[in-house]
Amino acid sequence: MTIDLDEIDWPRQLSGINEMAPDLKRAIYCSLVPDAVFERFNASPDETDRLHINAPQDTGSVEVRLYNEPGDYDPVIYVHLVDTLNHQIELLLLVINDPTSPRYNTDVTMDGLPTYFGTRGRNLAEELRAIDAGLAPGQVRRGLRLSGQALPTLERFIKRLKHTMLIINPLTYNNAIVYERYGFAYIQGKRRMEWIDSVLRPGGDYFERFDGTPFRPTKGWKSIRMRSWAIHDGILGEPFGEFRMYKRVGHHAGVDTFPDGVW
Repeated sequence: MTIDLDEIDWPRQLSGINEMAPDLKRAIYCSLVPDAVFERFNASPDETDRLHINAPQDTGSVEVRLYNEPGDYDPVIYVHLVDTLNHQIELLLLVINDPTSPRYNTDVTMDGLPTYFGTRGRNLAEELRAIDAGLAPGQVRRGLRLSGQALPTLERFIKRLKHTMLIINPLTYNNAIVYERYGFAYIQGKRRMEWIDSVLRPGGDYFERFDGTPFRPTKGWKSIRMRSWAIHDGILGEPFGEFRMYKRVGHHAGVDTFPDGVW
């Protein structure tokens, strides 16, 4: 039976969805995957071996994973949303992978331990390979250039919950800049992003730290991706963190802390 999502009385929180009947809950959470992804990978919401939804009762959390093939290690798309303490919806992580592209094991150390986005260790050899392949920090595969569809899909989901904004915590510098360009603004961290831009430009306090090494090429200050790798490598003297952003439904904030930045 086809479920018309526009005819459902949507709860305002994920915790409410998680208490709904399994078929209804699955239909709602399948709407977090853009139609273009289903079409591109010839997938159906009914394929439980390819589309995994983890949304336990008594929680305000949902994780959605769609795989190209059952048993694949990396999903094509991964979405993790949670209820916040002040009753907003927060996007903890959005990952989009091209499953046909090579994998770069930047997420594990040479000993096979998780790096947790470089906060617990690094795999320098794999990071260098990832740089050469055009990837940014946090990526293990090339993306699908579908963020322009994934974020409006999330915005539609938020609107159906009768919320007016989506909250995110960008994990990398490149994430923050990309989210700016999709209309997000800062709850916390805008001044620091502006400071980062100022110190990494010619004449800035840290510009000379672009010393021609692989993670800090001399012209890397011009690039969103290479600034992000340099920050990942410690060019600021501290990790990237303590940033919080939001997107108002139907509104582009117009924030741009790296106005002449290219990818």
